[in-house]
Order: sequence, then structure tokens, then C-alpha cells
Amino acid sequence: MREQIAETHTRRPVITARAAATFEPVGRSVAAARTFVRDTLQGWGFPDIIDDAVVLTSELVTNAVVHAGTAAEVLCTRAEGGVCVEVADRYPDRELPLQSPAGRLGGVDREGGRGLLLCAALASRWGVEYTSTRKKVWFRLDLPDRPAGTRSAGPALPAEALPLADPRVRVAVIQIDRTGCITFWNEDAHELFGFTADQITGKPLTDLAAWPHTPGTSTGIAEALRLSRWEGSYGIRGADGRVVPVYASHLRVRDAEGAPSTVCLLVRDEERAVLQSPQRAPATDAATAERGTATDPFEVFIGSPAPDDLDGLLQRTVERARDMLDGDSAYLLLATDDETELEVRASTGLPSARQRFARVPVEAGTGRYGSARMPAVHDDLSAVPGAVPLLANTGMRSVVTVPLKVEGRLTGSLGVAAESPRRYGNEEALRLQFAADRIALAVESARLGELERLRRGSLSFLVEASDLLAGTLDRDQTLALMAQMTVPTLATWCAVYTIADQSSDPELSYVLHEDEDRIDGLKNLLSKVPPPDPVNSPGARVWSAPSEAAHSAALRSSLRSLGLADASGHIPGPGTSLATAAAVGGETVVLPLVARNRVIGMLTLGKPSDDHFRQEILELAEDLSRRAALALDNARLYSERTAISQSLQRSLLPPELPDVPGVEVEVIYRAAGEGNEVGGDFYDLFPIRDGAYGFAIGDVCGTGPEAAAVTGLARHALRLLAREGFGGPAVLERLNAAILDEGARSRFLTLLYGELWPQHDGSAVLKVVCAGHPLPLRLRQDGSVEAAAEPQPLLGVMEDLELYEQTVTLDPGDVLLCVTDGVTERREGTRMLGDDGLADVLTTCTGLTAGAVAARVLRAVERFAAEPASDDMAILAMRVPERQPPRQDD
Repeated sequence: MREQIAETHTRRPVITARAAATFEPVGRSVAAARTFVRDTLQGWGFPDIIDDAVVLTSELVTNAVVHAGTAAEVLCTRAEGGVCVEVADRYPDRELPLQSPAGRLGGVDREGGRGLLLCAALASRWGVEYTSTRKKVWFRLDLPDRPAGTRSAGPALPAEALPLADPRVRVAVIQIDRTGCITFWNEDAHELFGFTADQITGKPLTDLAAWPHTPGTSTGIAEALRLSRWEGSYGIRGADGRVVPVYASHLRVRDAEGAPSTVCLLVRDEERAVLQSPQRAPATDAATAERGTATDPFEVFIGSPAPDDLDGLLQRTVERARDMLDGDSAYLLLATDDETELEVRASTGLPSARQRFARVPVEAGTGRYGSARMPAVHDDLSAVPGAVPLLANTGMRSVVTVPLKVEGRLTGSLGVAAESPRRYGNEEALRLQFAADRIALAVESARLGELERLRRGSLSFLVEASDLLAGTLDRDQTLALMAQMTVPTLATWCAVYTIADQSSDPELSYVLHEDEDRIDGLKNLLSKVPPPDPVNSPGARVWSAPSEAAHSAALRSSLRSLGLADASGHIPGPGTSLATAAAVGGETVVLPLVARNRVIGMLTLGKPSDDHFRQEILELAEDLSRRAALALDNARLYSERTAISQSLQRSLLPPELPDVPGVEVEVIYRAAGEGNEVGGDFYDLFPIRDGAYGFAIGDVCGTGPEAAAVTGLARHALRLLAREGFGGPAVLERLNAAILDEGARSRFLTLLYGELWPQHDGSAVLKVVCAGHPLPLRLRQDGSVEAAAEPQPLLGVMEDLELYEQTVTLDPGDVLLCVTDGVTERREGTRMLGDDGLADVLTTCTGLTAGAVAARVLRAVERFAAEPASDDMAILAMRVPERQPPRQDD
């Protein structure tokens, strides 16, 4: 009983490999998860399902780390027939109700639920599991079936079901030479037809054959003998004059001298089972039973098992087509989507220079079909050079080509060629067309499947490219990313040209090759080649200059190696190695980088010698170039605006502070906001006249560029008015009027302005006006701290101001500290440093230099709170140094 239960229990799939990783809840984790899944499946040898797995993982990890805000745990397991990927997070929100048989997953326009929608569309199976602490979404992708199959096989049959035959089955063996005459006649042929070998040798087989012509064709025994293989029924007139129905199998071979001949095997027609090729038995698996018992129509031509990939199918097709017409070479081209060009996808018997993905145009003309759209026969290509560009300089003389069409649309072209002229006629064209019609649908289906996989891979590629390009505003890093994303995924090498403005020539900005040892040689070669023209036309265009330069350089290197250089031993021109020439000698295309209707550069992609780009890769490169152009232009604009902003901001800062005799001066300035060098706080120290210096520290309401504009107005007005001889109150009153004249752009301004006179006795006299600004603090030598001025109204509020100045004398060792409210209003929660806190810090600065005082104050402000400062800060410290006692020896 236990054994029976064990046999009926569903067997769980055996896990043969496992890989897991955890990703933090940050944006870059999505790209890292995609890379993890891609590398894992690539290592397991499952390239067919990588793109679907990457797209699904990207959506599910995005839901976890971006929307749910938790870490994502990704687990990949390999089992029999497929791969399972699980994505778990710590946010157990139930997106799917427990009981909702009629519920929908959501639409593509919804913000959420798209990951589950993709799982339902792409995965073989999927599901969601919940616990009290986590949610897990899993999906399974099955591997494509690859049945082994057999060439041909028949079932075991009982004896009564076997075909009947005479006690002695005689198989006549007849060999025919190239002229159709009999050269060999075996004993069984004598028994079947009554002629001896001596009687029949040298006579044409057509004298004996009674050929039943097929209606609508002109195929006869002579035509059948020229086929590479033939099988069917006809009659042979025996020595007694009667026609003996026979079943024959013809195989064309070459004799010892290389001349073609045909071997014929013949049996009585009722014994045809001896020679007849058995029909393929219908598949017996469940999937085939559901589809029916009919075999694929192209298998008679292509053989079984049929290749399960497009490249294998196309290669098998050209080999069978060549054998069928006894040709020397064959090729198959597939049409592009717009049917204007054909790409070489498979060939046999052609030189290696005829590489895959080489493109030839489809001939077209008014009122007629191009040669690729109708069967065509060329008796002698030497008489019509260029009729078939693909066969130029290959030695092929005669060729027959037929189209592959599906529902009237051209999907490809199949051709067979021979080295001798006049080998093919209309009969061979019809036979080849018949074979092409039987395989066209299968080829188109495989092509569409490959195209779908490429598009899914392109989607994953463009998602990653957009993430990377959007993550930087640095121009040089953007150029590097553009090249690194194309090499080696899309091309063997890449060069990026940039154009500064419309009047500038393209400049070679970045070069990359998949072999790092080739980069310098490639850069040297491209630097000597005129750059491509910046044409604002969509799509990729071929650029032949690098290939021509590479071939020229290779020729010069060869001449140099043969000692054919000039008298100086040097051949002028760009010198490059043969390896570099081979690396650049293939197809090169240029894609414009267009942003805001202006060409800002060119993306150049290249292949090694005799290699070409396929159309789908060029379309993907065009999509990438559009994204890269916007990223590069954004980086350029950001760099330009940053440079302009920094230049303007630096113009608002005062030049180097002057040396004030007998007074130490130190300034520390910090502007709030990223990229800001100047904010609403400002300072200045400048000479007014002999022996007198003006100083100021102020704070404009707000931060950023608007506050910086008022800062510039205030700083320049203070210098101008002070040097005109106005005293402190008059300077501030006129500055107040200028600020009010700004109207809506005016800002409140707190300002501490003063004039400084160093004295001969080592002290310094200051006259200060404090207009709404934090009061200056005076530190004496005994450690006491006191305010050095009284508060007065701020500027930019009232039109009529009556201000006054106060005089302060700094004795040797005294310090005057002036700050903006970014220092005193430093906060940590509800706590604030304040005026008292600043005074406490200043009391610890006795005996310190002006620079040390300013540094200690800044350090105390930074340590007061953990968060970065949100307001501008300015610290101005002035100290009168202590007088040194006279030396004893003076």
C-alpha cells in the first residue's frame, strides 16, 4: 500500500542550483538586482530566458525598494525544465484579495500592479505568498523544448501487417553517366528486364523508360536524372517489349574522375516498400495530440529534427538547397521591415568575406518587380556584372534566386549558384520556389520569434541605459557611459564626437575599444581622419573614412615590411599597426546626437574587418543615441550654468582682504545650498583713506540668487559711499534708499558697518552702526564679554531712518567678534545657540589669535547640531595683538 501511495504522489522538482542576494532600499539596487539575475542565469547557461527574467525582476525589486521602501531578497533556483525567481520584501501589504475570482490584476495605467501584470504575461507560472512579516512574489520561466527525435522510424508491426514481396526481392542497380547513357547493369537488372549488361551498356536510359508525365509540368526521365536525388514510379520496357512498372530511387554522385553520374535503384512497383522513404510518424506526446497529427510542411525539405533556432534553420536551408540543385554555393537573405534591403543571414560555399548581416538593396522600378520579388535565373554572371552583388568576385557563373513570401509580403530571398554557366533553367527555379514556399512560413515565424527576443533584450538594455544616464550630470562621465554601454554590447569599438556650438568643428572626445590595447592605436587613427559631417538626419549612416584609412595604413605597414619605403626609410601618412587596421576595417556607422533640434555630437560605432551591423542593432543604437544626446546636453547645460553661477557668485565676494597695520583680521564664510558660493550673508573689509578702513557684515532676508543680488548691491554701495567721505550713518541711510528703490525685488537687510583706525599706542578705535544686526561682542583680556554697540532699525523697511554711530576702543589683547544670525540661530530641535551661547563660546577664546577665535566659533556652531546648516553664516573676528615688551639688550 505504501508503494502505491508513493507512486501516485506528485513529484516535486529537484533543485539543482541556488543563488540568493539581498538589496538595500536604495534606487541603485534595482540595477544591481538586474545584474545579479542576468549573471546567474548566464552562468547556468540559460540565455533564452534571461531577458524575461531581468524585466520581471526589475519590476518586482522596484516595488520592494522604491514603493515599499524595504530591502529586497532575491532567490534564484534551478530545477528540471526551468528557473524560479523569488522576490521578497518586509512590507506584507496584500495587493491581491484572498477571495476575488473575478478580480483583475489592474491596468497598465495604474501606478501599482504592473509587476504582477507582467508576471501573468511572461511567466509560465507565478504566485504571491504572505506571512505576518513579509510578502513574496515568485515566478517560473520554463526552458524551451529541444526534442532529440530520430531521422525516421516506424512502429513495431505484426507479421500480417508487413508488406508482401516475392521470395526473392531483386534490386536492379543501374549507373548512368553525365550524358544519360548506361554504364553499369547488375544481375538483378538482367533478371527483372531481360537485357544483359553487354546488350544495354552505352544505350540511353530514356530509350527504355516509359515516363508518366505529370500534368502541368515538363519533367521527364532526363530531368529526373539531373536532380541530386529523386524517388518515384515509372516503367521500364523489357526485352520482351512489355513495360515493367518499377519504383526507383535516383542518387546523383561523382565518379573517380569527378564527373557526375547517377545511380538508380529499381524494384517492382508492388515492392516499393523496400526503397520508399517512410513517412514521418505523427508525434505521440500530449502536446502534439492536441494540435493534431499533421507534420510541419517544410520537414520534407528541411529534414528532421528541424533546428529550433533561426540561425540553425537558415543554415540547414541553404545546405539543402545547394544539395537539391547540385550547386557549388547557396545563400539566404532576410528582408528588413520596410523591404528596402536584404541582410545576409546564412551562406555556404561562399568566401569568408561574405559575412553575415551584409546588406544589399532590393531592386525596384516603376511598373516592374525587383529581382528579389520574383524567381530569376542568370545563365552567366560574367555577361551581366553586378546582377547579383553578393556573388561579385566569387567565381560563380550561374545562379537561380527565388523569393520567400508570407501572405504576399517579401520576407527573404534564397539563391543557389554554380561555378559553371548555364547550369539552371526554369525547371530548377520552379523546384527551388516550391521548396521556398514550404519553408517561408517557418522562417518568418522563427524570425519573428528572434525579433521578439531581441526587443525584450532591447527593453532591458534601454531601461539600464536610462538609469545610468539619468544618474549623472557630469559631462565627462556621460561620455564614458555612452561608450561603455555600446562596447561590446552593440559594437566592437566606439568614438564620441562633440560640437561645442554651431560654428565649431566636431571634436573627438572619447574613444573605446573592447580590447584596451587597441584604444591608443584607434585614437591615433581617428585623430588623423576628418570627423564625420554633423548631419541632422535620423538613423545611422555608413562612414567609410575609418575603414579606408585602416586599409591604407595596413598597406603602408606591408610595404614597410617589404623594404619599399622611401629613401629616409619612412612612408608618410598615419602610422598604425596591422592589428588596429583589422580592428577598424569593418562597417562603421555614425548616429547624430540631436538635442533641442541641434546636432551636439556624433556617436560612431564600428566593427572589425568584414563584419556588419544587423538592422535591429542599428535601431537599438538609434534609441540609445537619442537618450544619450539628451543626457549629454543636460550635462552641458548644467556645467555651463554652474560655471556661470560660480563666476557671478565669485564676483560678489570681496577680493583679498587688505592687511590692517596693528590689527589681526579673520573671516569665515559659509553659503547654504548646493553649488552656492554666495548667499544672503556678506562681509567686506576695505581701505577708505590713509589710516582708515571700513568693515561690514550683513544678512539679506532669504538665501540663494535673489539674496545674493542684494548682497552685491550692498557691498558695492558701501565701498562707493564710504570712499566719497560719508560717515557711517549717512552711508547706511543712502544704502537704505537704494534698497527701497528696488521695489518688489528689495529685501530686508541687517547690517553692521564700522570704520577702523589703528592707533600708534597699539590700540584701535572703531565707529560702528548696528542696523538690526546681531550685536558685535567684545572680548577683553580678563575673559569678560560685552556688547560693543546698541541695536538700531534694519534697512529696507522704512524710508526715513535716523541712525547714529558709536565709538569703541579695542585695547591690546581685545577681540571684536561680528557674526550673522546663521550662527546665533543654529538649532537642534527646540534648542538654539543664541546670543548667550555665543558669548559663552567667546569667553573660552582669551589669548587666541583672530584666526583661532573664528575657527573655535565655527567648530562650536557645527557641533551644536548634527544636521547640516540651513542658513548662511559669516564670522568676522578682529583682534588687537598685545604689545611685546622691549628686549633687555635694546
